[in-house]
Amino acid sequence: MRVAFLGPHGTFCEQALRTLTPEVLGDALGDPEPALLPIPSTTAALDAVRRGDADAACVPVENSVEGGVPATMDGLVETPPLLIVREILLPVRFSVLVRPGITAAGVGSVASHPHGEAQTRRWIAEHLPAAEVRLTSSTAAAAAQVAAGEVDAAVCAPVAAAHHGLVELASGVHDTGDAVTRFVLVRPPGTLGLPAPTGADRTSLAATTVNHPGALLAVLTEIAVRGVDLTRIESRPLKDRRGEYWFFLDGTGHVAEPAMGEALAALRRRCTDVRFLGSYPRATVAGEETGAGPGPGQTVKDYTESAAWLAALRDGSGA
Repeated sequence: MRVAFLGPHGTFCEQALRTLTPEVLGDALGDPEPALLPIPSTTAALDAVRRGDADAACVPVENSVEGGVPATMDGLVETPPLLIVREILLPVRFSVLVRPGITAAGVGSVASHPHGEAQTRRWIAEHLPAAEVRLTSSTAAAAAQVAAGEVDAAVCAPVAAAHHGLVELASGVHDTGDAVTRFVLVRPPGTLGLPAPTGADRTSLAATTVNHPGALLAVLTEIAVRGVDLTRIESRPLKDRRGEYWFFLDGTGHVAEPAMGEALAALRRRCTDVRFLGSYPRATVAGEETGAGPGPGQTVKDYTESAAWLAALRDGSGA
């Protein structure tokens, strides 16, 4: 089993992937100790799975400060389909790494991934005001550029120092102390099937709808009336149809459960296209609220009993 990830070695993506225990990896991928393959970009990592060069991929999908990762969102709705089988929430802590002997006064350029730069912009402006900011494909790529002498400093994960022979000029440089990045583990649909319901799951999907007044409201209503807690909605333009959008939706629950299943079936009727992106265990970070759960009439038991009542009406045995 080969798992591609946004590389090179030393990225937050690799750090997130390594937080998964062998038991979790074995359940999600069928292999508790897969080989890890660093890939230069998120798009390339997803493409590697589609080509069969990797069996799964770990990619960032959302940051609590900057929002969704466009390359991942766009890649998830391409074909052939990929399914999310796990999510990982990683608190992000940045360091500024330099070559040994470099001081803050000697930093004329600093590199980072766009999301890393966005989360440390104020710190850089205050502490390295003369530095030119350069954007890279990953935070670890920025560290590699420092090691090669191409830039003076990198804003990246602390673990990158060991990979590239660098030292910390500063640590904890984020502007927002509680920033969290969400990563997803994806693989093709296949013999392993979907992760089993746990009672604390998330379902992800993408949908497009006709452009007329109330169309999006109708989509959201189908979700709301079934008591599904919508935890995220974000849009991305369709590349080949100006003025039309993919709506990326995350909701609590599993497709195997009646409420989520009914919601998906309703969206399939209403929308011009629906992509099921996966049902998987919901990850949490320390101190995070998990929500109040389904309200009256919206539990699995309620749906099961109402379905049995309707079946009895239809076959004439009930009233």
